[in-house]
Amino acid sequence: MLLKELTEAFGVSGYEKEIRELIKEKVKEYADEITVDALGNLIVLKKGSGDNKKKIMASAHMDEIGFQVVKIDDKGLIKVRGLGGIPIAATVMNRVRFRNGTIGIVSNVTKIEDIKNEIKNIYIDLGAQSKEEASKYVKVGDVASYIGEYVELKDNNVTAKAMDDRIGCYIMIEALKKIENPYNDLYFVFSVQEELGLRGATVASERINPDLGIALDVTVANDFPNAPEVSATLGGGTAIKVSDGSVICNEYLVEEMVKCCEENNIKHQLDVITGGGTDAGAINKSNFGVRAAGISVATRYVHGPNCFVNMKDTEASIELLSKYVNRVFDFE
Repeated sequence: MLLKELTEAFGVSGYEKEIRELIKEKVKEYADEITVDALGNLIVLKKGSGDNKKKIMASAHMDEIGFQVVKIDDKGLIKVRGLGGIPIAATVMNRVRFRNGTIGIVSNVTKIEDIKNEIKNIYIDLGAQSKEEASKYVKVGDVASYIGEYVELKDNNVTAKAMDDRIGCYIMIEALKKIENPYNDLYFVFSVQEELGLRGATVASERINPDLGIALDVTVANDFPNAPEVSATLGGGTAIKVSDGSVICNEYLVEEMVKCCEENNIKHQLDVITGGGTDAGAINKSNFGVRAAGISVATRYVHGPNCFVNMKDTEASIELLSKYVNRVFDFE
């Protein structure tokens, strides 16, 4: 299954080669043109034929959060930095895999009640007994990702590592398959280094100079214990972004998205979160300003090794994206 392949592929921020090659293979027969830029963004162009066509950039990031070796101590324990926001408490006692296949266990240097959200309080244990032994398997600068296999749960929910944002990549690939003769020029960007500050989308949007942009990403669900005060619920349908910590979406684009859902009987909800951000924030501020919007999937346990989403929400998002990019947008 495509989503299983996407989530289980390696693609820590800045090291996206494996996931990029996988996606490139999946989209090549649906593209008019494929470009890989200097940062590693995969840009898939599907040309439109409309009289009043717009240049639309849809962006989902390929990268996942991960760990990078900073130091190997005398006991063979690995100290790391986070590539992206690591939820420390959720990470302890999970397994990670380095790109060369070496597996380690994450543990903590403090009592669990004192761990806080500080990466200095964790280490990776390979089972090596010395620095010399551990250095046979990893070196400073090596990167690792969670081990979190794809599993189907109850009520159309699935769990895996890297759901942020392989679910967005999945949505774009599946939408691309459905769009045969687009009205608008479509640039589907599978971006890099989003978790490090929207870096890939920043560069790609400057290159493309779109008339409007759409970020495909996860959003935090509000329906589990200790969830934040946000708007979206698992199973509530595709989540139309209104705002987050990086962007206030263009009102006209939001209204058109709601209309698109209503016209096509697509289950939907509105998405407001108080922090965080997506590629929409980078697109919005590019060039001299670009109208931006977002399509999100409500997700439990974001950034953890076992975050999960609802496939009905995902299917609604695919339907929305494939229909929305074919609309005639009335602005100069």
